[in-house]
Amino acid sequence: QVPLVESGGGSVQAGGSLTLSCKASAYIEYGSYVAWVRQAPGKEREGVAGIGRDGRITYAPSVAGRFTISKDKDLHLQMNNLKPEDTAMYYCAADSTARILWFENIENMPTALDTWGQGTLVTVSS
Repeated sequence: QVPLVESGGGSVQAGGSLTLSCKASAYIEYGSYVAWVRQAPGKEREGVAGIGRDGRITYAPSVAGRFTISKDKDLHLQMNNLKPEDTAMYYCAADSTARILWFENIENMPTALDTWGQGTLVTVSS
């Protein structure tokens, strides 16, 4: 599998913005479902946002209206109005089989994806 490589994490104050990027061209060109997933300390992985094979986009309710997922040759996540509860390791993930169309319920997404990056840390202070 071609590795996914995230960048753009860092530390910001509440209300600030960050943009994450992921080198995912192999999967985007293949037409795979691609997504961002996060894991806060002591919690399970949580689907943040994903782009289906048909271009449909799904957001977790906790980030809708604040985060924007997009793709060109790479995958991006624009995060605005960040809150302390957004603090987590953020992972880029993909379905290497290109069989998954999209997820109406983003809660089911993390366990279905088989290719993951190493993660980039986002820390939001109050």
